[in-house]
Amino acid sequence: MELEKVTTKKRMNWGIPDAYVILFAILAFISILTYIIPAGEFTREKVDGITMVVPNSYEQVNSSPASLMDVFLAIQEGMISSAPLIFLVLIIGGAFAVIESTGAIDALILKTIEKTQNKELLLITVVSILFSVFGALGIIVNAVIAFIPIGIILARSMKLDAIVGVSIIYLGAYAGFNTAFLDPLTTGTAQQIAQLPLFSGIGFRVIIYITILISTIAYVAYYAKKIKNDPSKSVLGKKPFPKIEDKQQLNKDISITRLHKLVLLWLVVGIGIYVFGVFQYKWSLNEMAAIFLIIAAGTAIIAKMSPNKLVTEFFNGAKGLVYGAMIIGMARSIVVILEDGRILDTVVQGMANVMTPFTSVVGALVMFVANLLFNILVSSGSGQAVIVMPIMTPLADLMEIPRQVAVQAYKMGDGFTNTITPTSGILMANLAIAGISWTKWIRFMFPLLLIWIIIGAIFLTAGVFMNWGPF
Repeated sequence: MELEKVTTKKRMNWGIPDAYVILFAILAFISILTYIIPAGEFTREKVDGITMVVPNSYEQVNSSPASLMDVFLAIQEGMISSAPLIFLVLIIGGAFAVIESTGAIDALILKTIEKTQNKELLLITVVSILFSVFGALGIIVNAVIAFIPIGIILARSMKLDAIVGVSIIYLGAYAGFNTAFLDPLTTGTAQQIAQLPLFSGIGFRVIIYITILISTIAYVAYYAKKIKNDPSKSVLGKKPFPKIEDKQQLNKDISITRLHKLVLLWLVVGIGIYVFGVFQYKWSLNEMAAIFLIIAAGTAIIAKMSPNKLVTEFFNGAKGLVYGAMIIGMARSIVVILEDGRILDTVVQGMANVMTPFTSVVGALVMFVANLLFNILVSSGSGQAVIVMPIMTPLADLMEIPRQVAVQAYKMGDGFTNTITPTSGILMANLAIAGISWTKWIRFMFPLLLIWIIIGAIFLTAGVFMNWGPF
């Protein structure tokens, strides 16, 4: 008896690359560049506690290309250096799971829906404005991750999609962060390096902020209306909420009880204490994580939740965000290779060489574009300020560009491309929480990014012509 052997060739289905695959590909590419781009470093010095690059101090140094082992070590080092943000994401996820287990969030959302029934534009506008104010103050740029689940619930209640849910929270915050007219870490640091009075030029920046905010709300509202009329036009296709099962719907019978009000009040008090601590005591991510642990514990006490149930709910919530949390460290690994390979300063020096020959207006726009591109590699706002502003400040003087314009070119360059770069741990975490692939997000976000860039270019040109000074 003969057995027939049937060989079946299966085609490998690549599909849309996962965010981790994209980031690892970038990491590998940057590692190869360490063999091609000459290594170099600027001299750095500490001025008033800030490490600054000394202009015209760039020198080539011995090459330090990344080995195969270095590539994988960078992932570990990226995870370690991003630990505060990674654990913040997990803790926030756990804390919100505890809060949601009381039914307070569902009750609040239902009440909001009731008040804004058939008024999607009003809801999108109110939420976006609220988060843009926080973004302009620089107090919610990282913490925006905590509010993405609420955005998703709001979008689901309006029968829209996860893109809208992320947009009203994340893009709302970044509409403010793009100018960050009262953010001490980005705008404040850049102005200090450029030797401008702290938060000077705020009037013109507020005008820029309002323009960017209006364009953002209009774009999101247009998209929302389009998919409301025809759900098939959603960027996400047939699964408008990739991480939400159909059975996960809000209970229509829920009403706001005294317990819900106490839990929500406790949440507001906790966040309020953190905001106070940011301004009064310079609190950062670690303090935010501690506050959310206190919020979770306090919620359990208010709801008379047993310790075991608190732990169960908390870790169920944290478990759901492991993917999004770990991706932050993966993104950081790319910067680790740039720094350890000693090519980061070479990239900055190349930017300086490109910008020197241009006239004032063109030079300001080149600064803007250069920061847009550089931010794709280094998405840390304050980190980019420390690296770029010591170079751009003397360049601005040489090219007769007002220093305020140089600061704004950096700030908008930093803010705009944060919303698309896969090296931004915040972006990738937000998308992971919502179940949105990076490629689909780009399809939605790219037109708005172009609108922002055009607005930014117009205001920078106006700033040069009006000789935007320190006022």
